[in-house]
Amino acid sequence: MRKYAMAACLFMAALNVCAQTKEKDSLRVIDLQEVEIISTRATGTTPVAFTNINKEQLKKQNFGQDLPYLLSMTPSAITTSDAGAGIGYTTLRVRGTDGTRINVTANGIPINDAESHNVFWVNLPDFASSVKDMQIQRGAGTSTNGAGAFGASINMQTGDFSLKPYAELNGSYGSFNTHKETVKAGTGLINEHWSFDARLSNISSDGYIDRASVGLNSYYLQGGYYNDNTSVKLITFGGKERTYHAWNYASKEEMEKYGRRYNSCGYMYTDDNGIDHFYEDQTDNYVQKNYQLLFNHNFTSAWNVNAGLHYTKGDGYYQEYKDGRELVEYGLLPYEHDGETVNESDLIRKKAMDNRFGGGIFSVNYKGDRLHASLGGGLNRYDGDHFGKVLWVKNYIGNLDPDKDYYRNNATKNDGNLYLKADYELCNGLNVYADLQYRHISYKMYGQNDKWNSVTNDGLQQLAIHEKFDFFNPKAGLSWQLNRNNRIYGSFSVAHKEPTRNNYTDGKFTEHPKAERLFDYELGYTFADSWLTFGANLYYMDYKDQLVLTGELNEIGEAVAANVPDSYRMGIELMAGLKLPCGFQWDINATLSRNRVENFTETLYENEDPTGEKWSTYLGDTHIAFSPDFLLNNRFGYTYKGFEASLQSQYVSKQYMSNLDCKDHILDAYFVSNLNLSYTFTLPKIKSVTIGCTVYNLFNEEYENNGYAGSGFYYEDGQKVRYNYAGYAAQAGTNVLGHISLRF
Repeated sequence: MRKYAMAACLFMAALNVCAQTKEKDSLRVIDLQEVEIISTRATGTTPVAFTNINKEQLKKQNFGQDLPYLLSMTPSAITTSDAGAGIGYTTLRVRGTDGTRINVTANGIPINDAESHNVFWVNLPDFASSVKDMQIQRGAGTSTNGAGAFGASINMQTGDFSLKPYAELNGSYGSFNTHKETVKAGTGLINEHWSFDARLSNISSDGYIDRASVGLNSYYLQGGYYNDNTSVKLITFGGKERTYHAWNYASKEEMEKYGRRYNSCGYMYTDDNGIDHFYEDQTDNYVQKNYQLLFNHNFTSAWNVNAGLHYTKGDGYYQEYKDGRELVEYGLLPYEHDGETVNESDLIRKKAMDNRFGGGIFSVNYKGDRLHASLGGGLNRYDGDHFGKVLWVKNYIGNLDPDKDYYRNNATKNDGNLYLKADYELCNGLNVYADLQYRHISYKMYGQNDKWNSVTNDGLQQLAIHEKFDFFNPKAGLSWQLNRNNRIYGSFSVAHKEPTRNNYTDGKFTEHPKAERLFDYELGYTFADSWLTFGANLYYMDYKDQLVLTGELNEIGEAVAANVPDSYRMGIELMAGLKLPCGFQWDINATLSRNRVENFTETLYENEDPTGEKWSTYLGDTHIAFSPDFLLNNRFGYTYKGFEASLQSQYVSKQYMSNLDCKDHILDAYFVSNLNLSYTFTLPKIKSVTIGCTVYNLFNEEYENNGYAGSGFYYEDGQKVRYNYAGYAAQAGTNVLGHISLRF
């Protein structure tokens, strides 16, 4: 951070010079076009379900928690946290679909990891401080760049330039030694054409779960050139994270014995005094740097073009203590200790990755009186190395080279798409929408996997995967603005999604997964007035070959996600808002849904040994894992002369952690409320000062929001006896975070 601090000091010094720059033509400056990739966003006539979130809404919650938690009050959204306090490894689910099925872009550029399809928000610490606004589309949504949207898409737009120089300091401190420091500054407009902005952030927390510490640093820099018809912006942002593992979770028995904060990650041994000892460096470490070059040009008032080039470099690793590992799996020879041959031993391994992702996107847009149309697309390439090393072996006698790889493989992925979308007003208030997308993917993976091939018992699993996919994703719908306040819409969309890396590496050695397909039907109504809003959206998402856990194991005993022929998600989303002149505001949304795998057959193994006997049972239609049937978000807000108070509450009904409808695999329902209080005022030479306090989990609800589950069987007196197990991600009770913001 030393070089960033020095850069910030120089940047702040430059502000004094830039502050003297005269605004010669402020009216023309206001009309300058920002660099925006807007062709992937929905508008008021697009027949899809979406929610817009502006900068002020984000700022009122952005005190340290990861970005998913800032979106938790949007319809059909739920969040999870490994460390239990919303910082570190967090996830977002929408309509029950996980992060691998949610498309995320920043300025139209893909953010999802090309292989896992996930967004690791821990690698984007405090990115919300640099976001101007964002749009969440639920369902298949409109065509976009990057990963397939199978439950939602999130389109983020980074910050505008400022006409005047500014500086901003934000700080937070609270429970679990959680603290956040953010510095932002901007030059304002220089010589009518140039603008520069910067942000530095530091976030740290001990976490609610034992040893689940988090250390995050991030930066954001942008420079732009603007004139009447053209704008160019160069952006770079990055993050560095170090988090202690907390992803093992804990069983109910462990929580009862050790407490809810128990964390088994890094366990080494228990000494003679009964004290457990843990490996101190059981950590995940990653550095990610992003670069974006964005271009926008207006040819006429009707025609404009957007284009962007991007490059992302990622480099990271995690270390973990493993007990009783077979040495041959790590390319190590047995050794003699105390007169015995040792074939298994405790060891410390390091798994690392080094990846590169780059490409370009574009859109040509037309905006006429009745027709709005866009032709766009993107072409991206990913190249990533995965490798592992053994750092230490207990009592090892022999040559141990910590720089030697015990496995290494490389993956490349080319992903291109082209879309054409149009919105045409047939008659007064009635619009027809059409959206056609073609997407091609080529995915290759070669080398040694990190898993021992116990079938042939002759070495690590060999990867030789070369898959190609060609997807056609049409979408169509109608939107009818009945009058100034009322609108109805309906749409039908097709979406496809290729398997993730884990679907290949954790699947059966001799079988490859198939691509998934979604038919998405949406029907909605909205009412909007100056003080009252209301909306209802019906959806039916019909999946073909969705990849779900069936209880089957691969050849080495790991859970396999298999294509199931038929599954669906259907429900209704209700939204309402009330805003009164007295400063009172009430926002509420609810989702009532049914999420099922049809004609499901579970497969269990004797003692979970993949070479043992199978036990298959037809269960009929079962709940899709991590998909609650009911979800409710409620917010009461009140503002008065700089004072603001809000009470946010979320209810999530019970969820199954597997697709087996097993009562031992249930996450119990929970109801959590957060209270936020703040006061904004001015001081001499300071534009605004905001001080406040947020009380999370106000009523001290004891709950878990994530976990894992599994089953097997054994024989007793000649009869099959089923057993079940589960681990739970316990969340923090009542905790507090104080915050202050100074804007100059």
